[in-house]
Amino acid sequence: MILSFGSEQPAGLLLTVLSITGVLAYALAAVWATRRPKIWRAVLALAWCLHLAALVADIAGIGAPTPDGALVYAARFGFAPSLSMTLWLVLGVYLVESRFLPLPSAQRWLSVLGLAVMLLAWLFPGEYRPQAGSALAPLHWAMGLASYGLCGVAVMHAVMLNRAERQMRAQKGQGGPMLATPLLRLERLTFQFVAAGVVVLSLALLLGWAFSPTWRWDHKTLFAVMGWVVLTGLLTGRQVFGWRGRRATRWLYFGAGLLLLSYAGSRFVLEVVLQRGW
Repeated sequence: MILSFGSEQPAGLLLTVLSITGVLAYALAAVWATRRPKIWRAVLALAWCLHLAALVADIAGIGAPTPDGALVYAARFGFAPSLSMTLWLVLGVYLVESRFLPLPSAQRWLSVLGLAVMLLAWLFPGEYRPQAGSALAPLHWAMGLASYGLCGVAVMHAVMLNRAERQMRAQKGQGGPMLATPLLRLERLTFQFVAAGVVVLSLALLLGWAFSPTWRWDHKTLFAVMGWVVLTGLLTGRQVFGWRGRRATRWLYFGAGLLLLSYAGSRFVLEVVLQRGW
């Protein structure tokens, strides 16, 4: 059977309760995204808090049955919790940023994505990981996930940037007024988050190479370095050649896709397809 819902390490009762309530809150936020904006923001903030609590319960293994064995287990993690944490970071940035820059086009699909990743993390709660061999390994993992989140925020802005460009062209064709200020602000924010993601990813790769006793050129490392090269090339192309618009967003999508394959993709293949542990 290819899909296995963590039968060896099932989710605990606390994680189940938090996941179900969080999924329901995200579902309500998706329904009220455009109908009742004020209620939607409050419900999304509640879902975001439940999402955080579920992540803590999942990663720490709170309330989950601990596997027998001689190893000491520090935490558990996997492809689904990494995706869940990435989107949680994206939603956190959106909740803050939307107070200063209204982004109504992202309301519904972000709520739906939050529902999807919480459900996925509940079905695949990850597996216990032995204690790290280096004291700096947790910092390496944290920076890797932070780069995931920053690039995810950049992708969110790039999607809205492309949509705003299409709307502006449609308004121009119809002879309507063109509002370039939100477009330029979205573009500036997109590349600011790309730059921040590249900086954090660079630090994560350097820490992994310098201090991790298990560093090797596996699929995860290869895709991460390829993603770094593509995103760095994007920033260089914008600085030197003035790349913008669809060319720039295509580079961003490609680089973010490589990063997604680096950890989440490799762990998905190992945990779900091949059903192999750490």
